[in-house]
Amino acid sequence: MGNKIISMMKKDRKDGSKSMRMNRSQRKLLAEEEMLHRRALSMAIRQTQLSQRFDGSMSKRVGSTSTRKQRTLSDPFSNGKQVPDFSLESLAVKKFILVHGEGFGAWCWYKIVASLEESGLSPITVDLTGSGFNMTDTNTVSTLEEYSKPLIEYLENLPEEEKVILVGHSTGGASISYALERFPEKISKAIFLCATMVSDGQRPFDVFTEELGSAERFMKESQFLIYGNGKDKPPTGFMFEKQHMKGLYFNQSPNKDIALAMISMRPVPLGPMMEKVSLTAERYGKGRRFYVQTLDDLALSPDVQEKLVRENSPEGVFKIKGSDHSPFFSKPQSLHKILLEIAQIP
Repeated sequence: MGNKIISMMKKDRKDGSKSMRMNRSQRKLLAEEEMLHRRALSMAIRQTQLSQRFDGSMSKRVGSTSTRKQRTLSDPFSNGKQVPDFSLESLAVKKFILVHGEGFGAWCWYKIVASLEESGLSPITVDLTGSGFNMTDTNTVSTLEEYSKPLIEYLENLPEEEKVILVGHSTGGASISYALERFPEKISKAIFLCATMVSDGQRPFDVFTEELGSAERFMKESQFLIYGNGKDKPPTGFMFEKQHMKGLYFNQSPNKDIALAMISMRPVPLGPMMEKVSLTAERYGKGRRFYVQTLDDLALSPDVQEKLVRENSPEGVFKIKGSDHSPFFSKPQSLHKILLEIAQIP
């Protein structure tokens, strides 16, 4: 009888300890979820407050650059790892314009914005038309010109003598190609981040045919199409289901960033993806282009990225090991380091 009571007391203690561990685990999970939602809400509020004249399509977080000295820089998302020294004063161009890809928005760059600011640089993020906090109905966006309007308006309003570095992610590569054709004199460098670095007459969608099939087949058979004008009219957009997005874009990204993306991704306007881009040697061809390859990418495979580089040779190619299609989430320190390195190229 005594042994039975002792055994029951031990069991009660074990059960109590297990319950306490479960409670701690649940509390930690709830705290993490709360932090994630606060982060998303904070980003939305900040972007609205800092929106400029372009109807909420542009946000800017400016760090002071005039008094910074050369120093060893720590990426706030790198767990204390250091990035190399560089001379801020030696940079002729300190302003980066970060252009998101399909379905994303300015929100996806939050780690890179923080690290570039910490480096004393001035990052600008844009929400392309119908993306992020730009509330245009994506079903009404039918051309690359419309889609890229927030970026083009910003470049149009730059002071005559000022230049910027463009960074385009995924299909954002088509937008920075279009911008490079329009304003080659205002763009110091164009960085294509696992992006659609198309050739003249090519559609952004053509780059993804290995993963998605031909454009014609996709338009006829895809289960992800959106018919904003009715089923009897051509499709106006598309959006992958959450599980597909996780597998394609975020196979190496932290869970918190995946959760943020799942509540922030928006449908992709189809027209800009299917438009043949017109690029000339006299304007686009004179631009300084760089390509950043992501080597664990399931949306745009390393082989496809290598083909893009071969067919439309950039000035320089950089590679990020272990990165999925969202290196600003999965490898922010490596991306930050590469951006600094490209900025310093004379």
